Amino acid sequence: MVKLVNKIVSLRAVDPEDLDFIYALENDPSLWHVGNTYAPYSKFTIREYLENAHRDIYEVKQLRLAICDPYGDVVGVVDLYDFDPMHRRAGVGIAIANTADRTKGYASAALELLVFYAFDHLMLHQLYASIAQGNDASKRLFEKLRFRESGIKTDWIATKKGYINEYFYQLINE
Repeated sequence: MVKLVNKIVSLRAVDPEDLDFIYALENDPSLWHVGNTYAPYSKFTIREYLENAHRDIYEVKQLRLAICDPYGDVVGVVDLYDFDPMHRRAGVGIAIANTADRTKGYASAALELLVFYAFDHLMLHQLYASIAQGNDASKRLFEKLRFRESGIKTDWIATKKGYINEYFYQLINE
């Protein structure tokens, strides 16, 4: 894989040693709405996923990378999903686990590296992200990296308080 490193973070393939981190992240109910998760994942399921994470993006249509701080500690994950090689596009998801780490520039630095990888190495034409109404931090993050809002899915996400919209963001490689 291409070396994905900048002054703030490095991205690497997820490893079986990341089991506890991924388990905690995937089972954090405060993040479930981001990934459309409705129930906890077992360690068995996550272990199986990690054992197969080495498979090629062209085969499994997704890629998850660990976001590491300058000390090599995993602080989050960034994903390419719904990878479509024919139309040369993929969705992007990102999560920083610890709320205290969400203001250190890790997400922005990781997303910048992922955009580089997607456009320069995978030769994608576009990336996209879906952002729930009220997630202003994600909107700012994606807009900082030149993603532009291109649509709204009205009443798309059911919450305890009613329905909220979801915003569709795109970054076209020109």
